[in-house]
Amino acid sequence: MRKNTTTGKKGPETGSDPLTEFLREKARTLLQIAVEAEMEEFLQAWVGVRNLEGKRMVVRNGYNPERTIQTGIGDVSVRMPKVRDRSQNGVVFHSSLIPPYIRKTRSLEELIPLLYLKGVSTGQMQEALAALVGGEARGFSPALLSRLKAKWTKEYEEFRKRPLCQ
Repeated sequence: MRKNTTTGKKGPETGSDPLTEFLREKARTLLQIAVEAEMEEFLQAWVGVRNLEGKRMVVRNGYNPERTIQTGIGDVSVRMPKVRDRSQNGVVFHSSLIPPYIRKTRSLEELIPLLYLKGVSTGQMQEALAALVGGEARGFSPALLSRLKAKWTKEYEEFRKRPLCQ
């Protein structure tokens, strides 16, 4: 009996691909710089708002917990800055690059229907996504994929039954 000495493909989940690791780190760095620049611009808009003692009412106040975003090159973590609103008017900083609650890039979400149309079953989707983006591809359970399929089927039926003049 022969012993199999071939090694499996090393993907982003193992961290063994130096180019992917380099790209992921640069993406994280650039994203962090862009978010920090957005924060500075946001604070500049509030620089003139001061209380009676001359203190600024909207100031920087550290960071929210680090967020991980699933991208085509794997998970990218970013620290989102936050502000403190002393005026109690509910001023909150939201990045236009990274909207609140986003966990996956749009390109990754658009990949799911394509994989399904190409014949990847809901049970195999986790494995296919792990091969493409690395790691566990969290958030894409078979139950979620079944719900998406039901939604797409409903949208397709509505599209199919609509009048041709639309």
